[in-house]
Amino acid sequence: MTGEVPTAQQAPWLAPLIEQLRRARAAGRFPAALLIHDERGAVGGAGGEALARFAAQLALCREAAAPCGQCRDCRRVQSGQHPDLFVLSPLEDSKFIRVEQVRELAEQLSLTSHGGGATVGLISPADSMNANAANALLKTLEEPRPGVTLILVCAVPSQLPATVLSRCQRVRVPSPPRAESVAWLERYGGPGPWTAALDVLGEAPFEALAMDAAEIARLKAETDHSLGEASAGRLDIPGSAERWGRGEGFDLRLACIENWLTTRIDRAVDSTPRSQELRSSSRISRTHLPESGSDMNITVLLRLLDGIHELRHLRLTSINRSLALEQLLWQLARASRAPAQSASA
Repeated sequence: MTGEVPTAQQAPWLAPLIEQLRRARAAGRFPAALLIHDERGAVGGAGGEALARFAAQLALCREAAAPCGQCRDCRRVQSGQHPDLFVLSPLEDSKFIRVEQVRELAEQLSLTSHGGGATVGLISPADSMNANAANALLKTLEEPRPGVTLILVCAVPSQLPATVLSRCQRVRVPSPPRAESVAWLERYGGPGPWTAALDVLGEAPFEALAMDAAEIARLKAETDHSLGEASAGRLDIPGSAERWGRGEGFDLRLACIENWLTTRIDRAVDSTPRSQELRSSSRISRTHLPESGSDMNITVLLRLLDGIHELRHLRLTSINRSLALEQLLWQLARASRAPAQSASA
């Protein structure tokens, strides 16, 4: 384990995107607004935030072979102390970026830079802005001051207004193959249950590196056991739902449940694993199922998966998490006890 925080340049799957941005900068075509789509989202995901930091350094470095990594601008970006780099994220007491924050950023970007060079505004996660906050960006996007670059990092671009999306050049961060993710994590994070962590998080090595892989693996094992007990009618459903709903790591718990459900759907359809396809969208397509051989159990599993996706979207509202989980667990228990419906029924 190196102990260092990896940069975008140290993630091999980001190399084509890095080269693409370098060429744009060298040709004088670096975008005034860049949207980095990292569908793995949180805590850097597959490297979206690392790529955004690279893009910011690329915009602010004034050397011909930018980013040189040695000049004052590069060193300041690396240390998080550059006076012309403004990073916008949700405040500590909120999960959302507020309109007041965006207005303040727009005002900063309208001013002449401190060093006489570029100015960069980095917003992450950009899809945590509500409609008013996103619309507050429009003036900056439509009439940017020369030298200003806006970089947006988001997991779900569709949550941003079309007026914002249409003014951004989009770059999509690829998910690395599992073997590459594990090898990378072992290099920068040392030995650990990385495969189990990625089973829960998806192919999000930067996110996994920032978290406790052993705790994720423990939570996964506990959740898998509990869901198996629910299927067998042996789980204290109200007690478990209350504990899960009020406990820490609620998002991780939902990811563990989602992983358990997709694994069983894969087994039920007796096909090549499709869990990544199912995990990537809250709109589960029934075309994943064969026309014959489906039974009520698969239908219920898909319905439960839809319920988990809905709960993910509603988790930041005043929804009663424990009650919602209890309802899902009861559905699972009832479905497991019901006789399977044959394909010919």
